[in-house]
Amino acid sequence: MNLKNDGLVLLGAIIGGVLGMVAFRWLLGQGFYALLLPGGFLGMGAGLFKTPSKVVAAVCGILALAFGLIAEWNSFPFSVDESLGYFVRHLYDLKPLTLIMIVLGGAIGFWIPFRRGADIVSNSNASAG
Repeated sequence: MNLKNDGLVLLGAIIGGVLGMVAFRWLLGQGFYALLLPGGFLGMGAGLFKTPSKVVAAVCGILALAFGLIAEWNSFPFSVDESLGYFVRHLYDLKPLTLIMIVLGGAIGFWIPFRRGADIVSNSNASAG
């Protein structure tokens, strides 16, 4: 585990996730529903740096899901109860497209740092052979 590289990946992920939430809110104000952006930007921010750690990629995927859920809750809380706890307990009430976009954002948030880490492993294996 390389703490410096892993920390940079996670820092890039968080900055990307925040920028993705800002972009999501801006586009929402323009009439576009781009809920993939928080998770996608998180993945791109994490992908600026490389780490071979699959754990870091998994953490990025979980963070991407969280950013997507928080973006949705922040923009469209349930009218019955606007708390995050109520929102999480009633995820099954969300529209299928909303859930698909959150999951796709999470997948992108995982896949980009995972692939970047695989590049390191394949390059080091090619160098050793």
